[in-house]
Amino acid sequence: MTRIYNSFSELIGNTPLLELHNYRRKRRLDARILAKVEYFNPAGSVKDRIAWGIIKEAEDAGKIRPGDLLVDVTSGNTGIGLAAVAASRGYRTKFYLSDNISEDKVKLLRLFGAELVIVKNEFFLDPEALDKITARVRDENPTAFFTDQLANPVNPRTHFETTGPEIWRDTEGTVDIFVGGVGTGGTISGVGKFLRSKKPDIKIIIAEPALESLPTEENPYPDEIDGVHKVSEVPAEQLPRNFDTTIADEVISLNTADARATARALAAEEGIFAGTSSGAVLWVATQLAARPENAGKVIVAVLPDTGERYLSTAATGEIS
Repeated sequence: MTRIYNSFSELIGNTPLLELHNYRRKRRLDARILAKVEYFNPAGSVKDRIAWGIIKEAEDAGKIRPGDLLVDVTSGNTGIGLAAVAASRGYRTKFYLSDNISEDKVKLLRLFGAELVIVKNEFFLDPEALDKITARVRDENPTAFFTDQLANPVNPRTHFETTGPEIWRDTEGTVDIFVGGVGTGGTISGVGKFLRSKKPDIKIIIAEPALESLPTEENPYPDEIDGVHKVSEVPAEQLPRNFDTTIADEVISLNTADARATARALAAEEGIFAGTSSGAVLWVATQLAARPENAGKVIVAVLPDTGERYLSTAATGEIS
């Protein structure tokens, strides 16, 4: 029987797991790679999950009501998710974001009605940047509800309650390795915690950018892997509060060129046009699948968003 949905939030989650047969065959990999394709969420990314989780929790607790202003710091996807959910439920949104964010994301944020405050990317080189930007957001918006994606415990809890169980259900418990990146830390921490509760010997692996893909004082605008942050050898105060630093069994670094090349290969070989962060996660999954000790194992790689979100970047030709 046809089902008619009644709200935006009902469309979030239960995204598909796609086995990458062509990709695996071309590389003669002995492990299976399953892609969790998160751009099937209604606003196009994995962040739709936490956007709804945070807003629903605030509604249930009586912290917000229609017409209220929601504010946060975002690299784009969480802001887009929050703005879309907010639009469907009668809230206003305002976001602080770095000036290195793709124009596609900026246009989407404005399309959903968000007010934007642009911050120079150099600001985020400050070791105390997270605390400073949080203080600024609160000071400039004293009556707004700060969704606080980096520290709100609803973030990892949402992935513990939805994304993790979906992976366990759809693989029938056969998943051996889970691969993701760290933006807010919510996905890797929440999914990792759930899967480990079901299968203690599962391996949780993080993809992180290599040093040459990170901004520096000399080059504040390198070709970055958007939304994927370095977590190894990083002071605790510079890490998102929602990132469980004990969750990973291994952290593997890669450069942006490899992430982009892998995203291109995924599009050409499987018809899945995912973003650069997805390319990074899949590149790491590929390295793991090539290891002899992983022959026959099931690797789940989360693909956070669509490549259509980056068509305006300088590397457009390299992606598409």
